[in-house]
Order: sequence, then C-alpha cells, then structure tokens
Amino acid sequence: MGSTRLPGTPRLLRALNDRAALELLLSRGPLTRAQLGELTGLSKVTASQLVERLEERGLVTRVGEQAGGRGPNAQLYAVRPGSAFVVGVDITADRVVAACADITGQVTGRVEMSTKDNDDPVGVVHEAVVQAASNGHAPLDSVRRVVLGTPGLVDPGSGDITFAFNLPRWHRGLLAALREDLHTPVVFENDVNLAACAEAEYGAAAGVDDFVLVWADIGVGLAIVLGGRLHHGSSGAAGEIGYLPMPGVPVNRDQSRRSQPPFGQLAGAAALRTVAREHGFRGGSAADAIRAAIAAGTEGGAALDEIARRLALGVASTCVVLDPPLVVLAGEVGQAGGSALAERVQHEVAAITLVSPKVVVTQVEEEPVLRGALLVALDAVRDEIFGSTVG
Repeated sequence: MGSTRLPGTPRLLRALNDRAALELLLSRGPLTRAQLGELTGLSKVTASQLVERLEERGLVTRVGEQAGGRGPNAQLYAVRPGSAFVVGVDITADRVVAACADITGQVTGRVEMSTKDNDDPVGVVHEAVVQAASNGHAPLDSVRRVVLGTPGLVDPGSGDITFAFNLPRWHRGLLAALREDLHTPVVFENDVNLAACAEAEYGAAAGVDDFVLVWADIGVGLAIVLGGRLHHGSSGAAGEIGYLPMPGVPVNRDQSRRSQPPFGQLAGAAALRTVAREHGFRGGSAADAIRAAIAAGTEGGAALDEIARRLALGVASTCVVLDPPLVVLAGEVGQAGGSALAERVQHEVAAITLVSPKVVVTQVEEEPVLRGALLVALDAVRDEIFGSTVG
C-alpha cells in the first residue's frame, strides 16, 4: 500500500501549538519566545513563527523585556486581555449581580441591581450586562458570551428555562429574546451547577472527577459531577432533590409547583430555622441560628444533630444511587454549618446506608454562582478563540 497524506495536518499542528502556547501564557504569565519553545517542545524558529502568528491575530502582546546574558534583552509576551470579554450573571428572586471579565479571567466590572417589582426579565438582564460591560471598559461587541445562573430547570435541548420555583416571570422563549437583544451568545445554566463548577476549579472538589454538591439554602438543590462533567439529566432536572418524597411529609400535587416540595419542607432554610429555635437558638435567618448553635459548643450539639439528620436523608438518597467519594455542602446553611455540620452529615450517612462519602464544607465562600458563570463563559470563549487561531 502506498502512503496516504493526511490533508490539513500542518494546519492542525499549528492550531494545537497555538492553543498550547496560549494556555501556557494564561497559566504561567508573561513568557519569552525561548521559554515558550522550551515549554512546548518547539524549535526556536517554530516558536518565533507561533508568536508572530498570535501577535498578528491580536491575541498576544509584548509586555516587557527579560534581561539575559549577552545580547539584547528578550521580549516578554502575554495574552492580550482586551482580545475578548465575557459576562457572568447570578439571578435570584430579588436581585441580579453581573460581572465582566477579560479573556485572562480578570474581573473588570461589576454591577448589582434589584429585581423587586420588575416584570421585565429581558430589560433587567440587558441593563445588568450593559452596565457590567461598561464598568469593565468592554465594548459590547467584544463581549463574546453571557452566562446566566438561574434557579430551576434549564432544558438541555433548547437551553431555555422550563421552570424556576421563585422566578415565575422567567419562562420559555426568554433565551431567544435575550440573544436578539444582546446580539451575542447567551447561555442559561442552573445556579447550583455553576456553584459546582466553581468548586471543581477553585474549591474543595479541585482534582476530583466524581462528586456532588448539596446546596442548602432557602431550598435544597444538588449538582452532580461525574467523570469531570456536569450531569444534567434528560430534562435538566438531575439534582432537584427538593422533590424527593419524604415519609410523613405531605406531597403537593399542585401543577403550578409553586409550593415548597417535600424535602424542601423538611430541610429548607425555614424548617432548619424552626429546628434551631426549638432548641433555643434564634437568628434572623437559618444560617444565623446555626452559627449561634455552633457558638454554644456542646449545648448546640442536639440542634446540629437534628439538622444533620434531616440533610443526611437527601445526601443518603443521592449517594446510594451515585456512590460519589465526595459530597460538598454549600449555600448559606452549608457554609454556616461549617465542618461541625459536615462531619455530622458524614457520620449520619455512613450510619444509615452502605456508602460513606467524605462530606466537606465548600471552600468557595464568595459568590460561587457568579464565579461559576464566569468560568463556564471563559472556557467556551477560549475554546472558540484559541481553537481557531489559524486562518
């Protein structure tokens, strides 16, 4: 048989080399041509051609010089921050927070707006995105992607919101309206899923391929990561553990689904605040009451034990199906409970099931949904830009 020439191989290799170089510049900071050559295994000539190619496309820029031995100083190169921007948005029932970041991940602008008494979701998001971009000195036409974190279900097929418990005005058709309004790719993602993305990148689940994140807050939700990827399910409902039927808790068959679901009635913030109050610990929120119980030392143990028992029912139901090695407790309640609550949940799950996952508290304490939204947006835009560097 004669040899077969693979069409496009040099082009593919150039694209792969360019991508590798850009990733190195992002992770390691400014580098010289020689350093890029050493780190990528390319010759000096090939590395120089690579840098020139990326400079011509506006993706890298010279940022200084590095003094060496004999001869002229070597030029230092870095990814050009303004080559692209993204906007992440965290949406809750009463406010919207949007942040703009450049292609390096540096947050350049931020805005927080109230959504109370506002029945125009498109207008609210438009204003938040425009303001965040403006504050971040990012021209709107350079914003390559907007990722919105929202409570509820996101249809994996259409990308639209199909149900949001506490956002009744958010509905099907909203995605298309936002894309038309903003003239850029817009993506909805479940807020707890985005928190899990942040946890995998920056927090307790870094380097862990399989884990679940339990969001204990006003309601109770779950994100599932298997093989390093989010698992959404066929309808986007994977992880909606608030709807787990619980013995002794009424099942509401209201088709509008606007009432608190069974496990939410048992382990949502309102129920856990009541538990703490019954044990003598009060606070303006469930999180405050739990912190008071922890501060009381051994006197708060009974309250924490009952709260852990309730949360463990949902964790156990999940873990006997998925058997993950790690469970992360997040949300206001999860954070407030800290290691004292996490350890109790871990002990209870092991006591009532055949599985014994490690249960830890989140390490992403500040704005995990927003950070996850920016992370997902940046991953997508870098794939688009870095993966198409050869014209």
